[in-house]
Amino acid sequence: MPRRVNLPSADDLFRPTDDADKSGAKRVVRAVPDPAPESLAQKPSGRIKHDEKVTVYVTSQELFDIEHARLSLRSQHGLAIDRGRLLREAISLVLADLEENGEKSSLVQRLSEG
Repeated sequence: MPRRVNLPSADDLFRPTDDADKSGAKRVVRAVPDPAPESLAQKPSGRIKHDEKVTVYVTSQELFDIEHARLSLRSQHGLAIDRGRLLREAISLVLADLEENGEKSSLVQRLSEG
C-alpha cells in the first residue's frame, strides 16, 4: 500500500518568522501589493528585525561575487554591512529602476536576453 506524503500548506510556507501569529488566525497574503505613489522614494529596511524570510539559491560564483562586493564596501568605503543588507539594497535599487523605467529597466533588459 503506497504511503501518502504530507506536504506543507501555503500558510506554513509563507508565515512570519516571529511567534506573534501562533494564535491560529489565518493571514491573507496578497500576491501583488498595491503600488505606493512614493515607492521610488522608499528605502530598503536596513538594520531592523525582519519578520519575513525568503531563501535564494545562488551559484558558488554568485556567492563569491556577493562576498567580494561586501568586502570591497568594507575596505574601500568603510561600510561594514552583512550580505542580507547588501542584497536588500541591491533589490531595492533594481525594483526602483523597474518602477521608473519599465521596459527600459536593467532588469527587463537582462531577463529578456536569456
